[in-house]
Parts: sequence; C-alpha cells; structure tokens
Amino acid sequence: MASTNKDQITLSSSPIFISTENLRTILTHQTLINHIQSNLPKASTFLQTPIRQHYNLSPSSSLLLMPSWSSTPSFPYIGVKLVTHFPENSSQNLPGVQGSYVLFNSTTGQTLASMDSTELTLYRTSCVSGLASKYLARDDSEILVMVGAGALAPHLIKAHFSARPSLKRVFIWNRTVEKAKTLAKKLSESDEFPLSGLSFEGCGNLDEVVGFGDIVSCATNSEAALVKGERLKVGAHLDLVGSFKHSMKECDDEALKRGKVFVDNEAALVEAGELVGAFERGVIKEDEIGGNLLELIRGDKVGRSSSEEITVFKSVGSAVVDMLAAQFVYETYTRT
Repeated sequence: MASTNKDQITLSSSPIFISTENLRTILTHQTLINHIQSNLPKASTFLQTPIRQHYNLSPSSSLLLMPSWSSTPSFPYIGVKLVTHFPENSSQNLPGVQGSYVLFNSTTGQTLASMDSTELTLYRTSCVSGLASKYLARDDSEILVMVGAGALAPHLIKAHFSARPSLKRVFIWNRTVEKAKTLAKKLSESDEFPLSGLSFEGCGNLDEVVGFGDIVSCATNSEAALVKGERLKVGAHLDLVGSFKHSMKECDDEALKRGKVFVDNEAALVEAGELVGAFERGVIKEDEIGGNLLELIRGDKVGRSSSEEITVFKSVGSAVVDMLAAQFVYETYTRT
C-alpha cells in the first residue's frame, strides 16, 4: 500500500480544495492503472464499502452516494462520493454526470480535501477498464472501437492505449455522427499520443465497424442493445461501462453468450442491466461469471485463456477504487 503522510494529515488545519486543473496535472491513466493494480488487493481487506445509495429524483435524473472508510490507522481515510446523473443535460451542453469527492481523516473526522468527483470518476472508470484489458484483451490488439463520444470516451481510449500500446487504429461511433467525428479530429490533433502512430476515425454505422474491434469499449446511457454479439470478431474483448441500472444495456444477450464474462465487483451482478436481464432470461447463470477484477489481479481467476476467446468486462464502479484514486490525488498534491 502506498504510504500516507500521517503528519500532514494530522496537522492540516483547513480542508484543501483540489481543482480540476490540479487533478489533471497529478493523474495520468498509466500511473492510476498501476496504483490500482498495486493497491487494490490490500485495500480491499480494510476498506468498508456499504452498498451505494441511489435515489431517483425524476424519471431521468438520479442522486448517488458512495461512502467508504478505512479500518486501519495506516490508511487513515473516510471518503464519500456524491454524484448527480442528469442525462438530459447534453441538450444544454452540460455534463450529464457531476459531483464531488470529500476526503476525511478517519482518526479525527477532520475534513481533509474535496475535489471534482466527475473528473476523478472519468479517470477511475477508464483506468479500471484499462486494467481489465491487461488481463482480458489480446496482447496484439490493434483496433479499438469506441462506442460513445461523451466525456468518458477520450479517457477510455487513453486507458486502453496505456494497457495495450499495440493499438494502431480507433473507430469512434456516436448516435450523432458529428460528435464522433469532432472527437476523432480533436484526438488526432492532440499531443497525448506522441509517436504512437494511432489514427482516429469517426463513423456513423456501428454494425459496420464493430466487427473490426480487437477491443470494443462502450460508454453510453443506452437502454437498447448497441453491440450485437454475432458481429464481434473471434478473440475480441468487449468493455461495458455505461449501464448502472436495470433499464440500461449496451450489448445483447448473444454477446454475453459468446463471451467469458468478468465484472469489476459483485455489485455488477445486481445493478447492470445487461447481466440482470440475462440472468432473468436464463441466458447465463451467475456461477458462469469468470471472476472479478480483484481475483484477476490476485491471480485467483484466469482471464483470457486463448487468442480466440471472446471476453466481456462489465463495470459499475466501486467506492474502494474511488478511495484509491482520491488517496493518490491527495497524497501527491500534499507532497508537492
């Protein structure tokens, strides 16, 4: 476990606000992937994480509360993530997901820091997917199909590239094709992929390109299956990020039937629309799930077992990984 600066934690007299700009200078996808991979096994033994509280504010909007706290003095933190989900904000050119992360001292209860949980979640979510790719995607993956062109899409592309630097081409699909093309152009012109030779292309027909994907990563609010399992290529890795309630799904039953399915944590089995629906319809059984991210890191479960195998990773997020990301940001910030 990364060491904590306990003297600074104890003596700090007022809470720190870590701006989004500072957070972006602290985090890279590669460093956060490495931090999660190194620290998740131990952190999972002493972090208490009750089931998240999810309140529907309207038919389309919701409030989520995700607390976590440490039971050991060597990791003296309490963390709470507060998130609002307003998907119709896109019509006002506002983010659909917004929130704050508040970190406390678990010995004194003192407020230590607050930071933009929207940005933190973009990094955390994408890095969990990137980390899963290290175990589940083929080593020689060259083509990534990005389904969705929202705020999470560029983070997922960077995280998957960090995990699989063999990637050479990225297709970006969005219901509004102009958004896909705009993101492709922006990434093509950015300096975040130096000397990689990575090319980006926006496209309007998902069925035409999904079959090229060595990795297919989905980050949408869709309530209708977007990825058709029959179109996945042999050896593909399907990464499902978007759904977090029963009405949402990003792939059909065939994708789950053809693939070996893994989850980030057990909450996905009761929250993710793709899985809950598949269980109810008898498409797959819970005991057929290949394992979770922690088991993959520990080596308790085997990820990809052949180059022909199709793998599926469904994530819904966890307060443990939120805490690890916030801890990394806070301790890096207070050391500088």
